[in-house]
Amino acid sequence: MSMLTPPGMGGKYRITGDKYPRMRRSRGRSRIVLAVVASVVAVGLIGWGTLQLIDVFTGGGDKASAAGATGDCRTKTSASPSESPKILPKPGQVTVNVFNATPRSGLAKQTADELKKRGFAIGDVGNATKAYDKKVKGPGLLLGARAATDAALPVLGTQLAGAELKTDTRAKPAEVDLIIGNAFKQLTTKADADKALAALAKPSATSAKSKKHC
Repeated sequence: MSMLTPPGMGGKYRITGDKYPRMRRSRGRSRIVLAVVASVVAVGLIGWGTLQLIDVFTGGGDKASAAGATGDCRTKTSASPSESPKILPKPGQVTVNVFNATPRSGLAKQTADELKKRGFAIGDVGNATKAYDKKVKGPGLLLGARAATDAALPVLGTQLAGAELKTDTRAKPAEVDLIIGNAFKQLTTKADADKALAALAKPSATSAKSKKHC
């Protein structure tokens, strides 16, 4: 045995002279790995191609283009045109019933006379009913139909600051009650009442609207 022969190796692996055995890896395993990789790539390509064909025939490309266009839209803020003034009844179109719910006499007639000077139509004048007599703690209570909430009631409310507004089931929206309460001193001055009435008729502030421009 040659000195170049590794221990334990003999037979055909025995090295004699300047010749030595060549150790080669099995080519079968490498071929299997390559075949598997090639199969996976081929399946992936087939699946991708199928999806592309589906998009073409179903319009997927158009949807994608539309989505891209939407994503590029920019939002801009623009002011909306001024709203038209509110349509409110004039004082002459509002009939006011004046009732006194305090122990002080004469308040109902005095208040009714002043409201008449300011252009309001006057209905009944007298003492408040038992339901409200001496039970109105504030300066007054304005009572009317639900339809008068945005019409006759706020118009009359400009004449008495701090008055409470309340609705009932009456059918006449142009007829409202002014029930004088314990804290009543006098009506709002005519100048201040006119300013409040003018402000009530003004439109709300211009609102900003957001729009998308592509």
